[in-house]
Amino acid sequence: MTPFERAAGLGLRLLMLLTLAYLLLPIAVIVGASFTTSEFLTFPPRGFTLRWYGAFVHAPGWVDSFRLSLELAAATTVVATAVGVPAAVALARHAVPGHRLWSALFLSPLVLPQIVLGVALLQYLALAGAARTFGAILVGHVLLTLPYIIRSVMATLAGLDRALEEAAADLGASPPVAFATVTLPLVKGGVIAGALFAFVISWTNVEVTMFFTTSRLNPLPVNIMNYIAYTTDPLVAAISAASVYVSFVVLLLVEATVGLDRFAETRPR
Repeated sequence: MTPFERAAGLGLRLLMLLTLAYLLLPIAVIVGASFTTSEFLTFPPRGFTLRWYGAFVHAPGWVDSFRLSLELAAATTVVATAVGVPAAVALARHAVPGHRLWSALFLSPLVLPQIVLGVALLQYLALAGAARTFGAILVGHVLLTLPYIIRSVMATLAGLDRALEEAAADLGASPPVAFATVTLPLVKGGVIAGALFAFVISWTNVEVTMFFTTSRLNPLPVNIMNYIAYTTDPLVAAISAASVYVSFVVLLLVEATVGLDRFAETRPR
């Protein structure tokens, strides 16, 4: 390796570390501010206390919002994955009539402003008599997260050797059996990556969610937005930090059950 190549590699690693630090710095500030003993948001924190976490846990409204967001994110992940994986396989493997139109339709939430999507859904679901319900929020979140699952699965399928699926069919496996025993294990990395995106996007979404909230149906991100409009005490930092902890727990569960390092192994070479 030449001196130039070593210097380039060192510079690239330094750039990656700086980028990672830039991305993690806001999280570090929020988590640090959640432990402050002062009555207002400050960083570095003044002292150390769990008072604000206690206030969060003992506030029924916040606990209900937290539970609702958790249920909503879990439901969104399950439904979007159940719909997105077959859609990705159909678009990537079969001559679906109107392939380009269906592909553009599934991916359109990526290019539409979320505010526009929220308003459109509100108008449509209001006419159907289903606005301001858990199902309405779920529909909006599924629409938002479907493109991520479809794209991640299609990207994995693009490098998959179709001979494996054809071999399963030659051995007598029906299409559902071939999909469950051959295709799905090979695209597992793409499925899990898309599901993670779905969970996090649903967990943090405000733009679409706020159109369907009520006093009893108030997910955590919208509740936080309403709270900081009038108050900026460290309670909001504790609640935001708790949201971050949930995302980390999800990653740890995936690591414990599947292994994040196995994503690469599930992709064909």
